[in-house]
Amino acid sequence: MGRSFDIPLNLPHAGRVAQRIIEQIPPHAEDNAPLMSACGELAALLAPVYLAGENPPPSEAEALCVRAAAIGRRIVDRIEEANAGHDRLGQCVRNLFECLELGEEGAAISLRAGENPNSLARP
Repeated sequence: MGRSFDIPLNLPHAGRVAQRIIEQIPPHAEDNAPLMSACGELAALLAPVYLAGENPPPSEAEALCVRAAAIGRRIVDRIEEANAGHDRLGQCVRNLFECLELGEEGAAISLRAGENPNSLARP
């Protein structure tokens, strides 16, 4: 298997990263409604835990992780469709999955979102 950062569950930080993903969408992609919709959906899902500043109880946290990961995968699909990927956006995608305790998937999927495979920030 590939290398990845092993980071404990951090849903509040995942909420912060969701906002960073929106900020990293290139201007030419902002008219891509499916991409922007998925990004907004992720940010809205994670906003309550971001504002609370702590992970919810385990059963709720698990459900949030499953939903957030599914939306994250959809975002990457839309990034590819819009040809909007770039290194910083890919890093944000990787960070999102790391916060969801899916670091290995994040290390792989971030490349589809444009992360430079030779980036010093990669595991």
